Amino acid sequence: MTIALEKRGVSCVAELLEKDAPRTCEAVWRALPLGGDAYHAKYARNEVYTMVERFAGEEAGLENPTVTPIPGDVVYFSFPGGMLDRAFKEEKNIHELPGVIDLAIFYGRNNLLLNGDVGWVPGNVYATIVDGLDRMAEACNDVWRSGAVGERLVYRRHES
Repeated sequence: MTIALEKRGVSCVAELLEKDAPRTCEAVWRALPLGGDAYHAKYARNEVYTMVERFAGEEAGLENPTVTPIPGDVVYFSFPGGMLDRAFKEEKNIHELPGVIDLAIFYGRNNLLLNGDVGWVPGNVYATIVDGLDRMAEACNDVWRSGAVGERLVYRRHES
């Protein structure tokens, strides 16, 4: 799978972890391409993510979960409609959806998935970045420093 920050013209390649997260991999693979506005995490630390409408007929549930993602982890979060703060949902223009999927990449160390409103937020590690993490990490850090306005995080099937 290719993951890109379109405005910055940077991409990386991630390998699906089909043995560790088969349901999540299948759901994401079938739904590709996926993407939307990019955001940099406030609390998790070194994370860039996008939020999309639910795309699987049946949720994958937890598999290969973590609350301490490492650099290169590609993580899937499923949030039911009532879980996220109203102001947050309005800011991201997802307030009318019954729930959302958060597709995230982690580019640095010392991440902790702890949300002040709801506590621990485990996510499914379903892929790992195998090529281009250094370039993507630099671009993600620029999203933090320079801002995400106009940036899109997009996931596509990798063309060899």
